Amino acid sequence: MEHFADIALQEMAVGKDILLIVSGGERHIGASSTAYWNEGQIHVQTCAVPGHKEHVLSEGLAMRAAEILRRTVTLVMGIHYDELSREEINAISGHVSRLMEEFLLRQAGTGFEHQSNQGNE
Repeated sequence: MEHFADIALQEMAVGKDILLIVSGGERHIGASSTAYWNEGQIHVQTCAVPGHKEHVLSEGLAMRAAEILRRTVTLVMGIHYDELSREEINAISGHVSRLMEEFLLRQAGTGFEHQSNQGNE
């Protein structure tokens, strides 16, 4: 996994919302997903750059973060390594999922306010 050790998750508060950036390898913007609460449900809108596959991960990760944090989350992702095997792609996916879970646990440990954006756009 050392090969993918440069993959990082960065956060930035944007008012009551949060922007997450997940990048590694040759960093770029491959996809962005915004998950938000509306009428008691989480909705997500995703935009992917043609030819990129990050949206496969960004959408679910944004929804997970919005669900746990109870706020609007935009996740921007760009990870690129040349000639990856299926096994390496799966390793990256698992690594990114672990980064997100660690981030969410840290947020819970800091006593973030469990505010609900339900009904707010």
